[in-house]
Amino acid sequence: MKKAIVLLLTAVMLLSTAACGAGSSTAAPAGGTEGGVKDTLVWVQGADVTSLDPHVGKETPAVQVTCNIFDTLMGMDENNQPAPNLAESWENVDELTWKFKLREDVTFHDGSKMTSADVVFSIERAIASQYVNYIVDFIDSITADDDYNITIKTKAPYAPILSNLAVPFSAIVPKAAVEADEEAFVLNPIGTGAYKFVEWKQGDYVKLEANEDYWKGAPKTKNLQMKVVPEPAQRTIALETGEADLSYEIAPNDLSKIEENENLVLFNGPSLSVFYLTINNTKAPFDDVRVRQAIRYAIDSQLIIDSILYSAGEKADSLIPPKAFGHSDKSVPYEYNLEKAKELMKEAGLENGFECELSVNDNPTRVEVCQVIQSQLKEIGIECRIQVLEFGAWIDQLGTGSHEMSFAGWTCSTADADYTYNAVFHSTQVGYPGNDSFTKNEEVDKLVEGGRTTADPAERQKFYDSLKSCSESLHPMHRFTITT
Repeated sequence: MKKAIVLLLTAVMLLSTAACGAGSSTAAPAGGTEGGVKDTLVWVQGADVTSLDPHVGKETPAVQVTCNIFDTLMGMDENNQPAPNLAESWENVDELTWKFKLREDVTFHDGSKMTSADVVFSIERAIASQYVNYIVDFIDSITADDDYNITIKTKAPYAPILSNLAVPFSAIVPKAAVEADEEAFVLNPIGTGAYKFVEWKQGDYVKLEANEDYWKGAPKTKNLQMKVVPEPAQRTIALETGEADLSYEIAPNDLSKIEENENLVLFNGPSLSVFYLTINNTKAPFDDVRVRQAIRYAIDSQLIIDSILYSAGEKADSLIPPKAFGHSDKSVPYEYNLEKAKELMKEAGLENGFECELSVNDNPTRVEVCQVIQSQLKEIGIECRIQVLEFGAWIDQLGTGSHEMSFAGWTCSTADADYTYNAVFHSTQVGYPGNDSFTKNEEVDKLVEGGRTTADPAERQKFYDSLKSCSESLHPMHRFTITT
């Protein structure tokens, strides 16, 4: 337990997006209209896709594009419960065996029919991916019973299997096209989704067009375009002028501006995402738990919420958001305490402090958060140099472990605690999968494994209660909300 190796600063986010009001905008539209439906819908986001390959590009900026191109076996309904998608039905034969019946009317964008061979190939490809394998690593085998029926055998009982198979990066891809030329597929992705890929100008935009043969019916909007606009204020201006129809990641200081504009609509609600301060535990002096605890005590999360985020949020009480299964109500033992932080630094023999680097991607709000953290850590003698990186370069830094401290984020996509705890804490997931603190702790591993291989919800919750308590002492956390 005392060899704990991570300090996390987490945040349950409020999901905030804004859009032009239907029929009310006086600004020039981003695309023409036909029958009351826009011909082209444009959305702006703060970063480019990291990869158009669904088994690689798992970050939010990528998924916001690829989820329109690809489908998954399962879907999620309005109550966040598993629902049919490419699999029209399923049966839990026994605690290790699941059978899925596939739709027979699905074609890929190249006109080929989707069959069980494509599903088996896709899931095995995801299992082999160093980026997303944690979402399907519970699978022992997947086999085709015939052209439209498959059987999945799990390594142990796995309660959230249906939710995991709804995650965008467990998407189904065409076996023949990928095997014929994988590089061509990655640059020109082919899926079964509502929109076909048209063009990607890296760092600028992605264009998609409607799939007229979509199995759910052709989309009413013919074209989608994603534009990369790193500066939050410019994303808001794009909405105000009609250059964009929808914007993600609204800056906190722009929320009131959007709410007061009768031509714009703000969608705001709790999300399944967290933000946290992650520390690479392979690098001294962060391998000393007292240093991590000192940092935990020295950061005033509420000040960050009030000053940088314009009070647009609340302190998070866990890496697991309240709307996800496995969220625990156990109390958090850490609060802002500068004197305690100084005592711990002295105990660690670092009363004179040290220098380190704090990295962050080039999102202005996140940079401002890091500037506050920098100022607060200076109070206990820690001199942080802030390193601002382009999103893709920042992801590579976390994946390779070349960072010291970094301000990062995570989305509990399945609304199940296993999705977060396995990827962020388990020793097998260090690097690109999600464990960017490079945590390796046997007790944490056992708790994660217990929670994911137990079928009974009440018993699973006990593991997550213990894991939260353990991770709070092993990985001291601050929490605050941030808008997106």
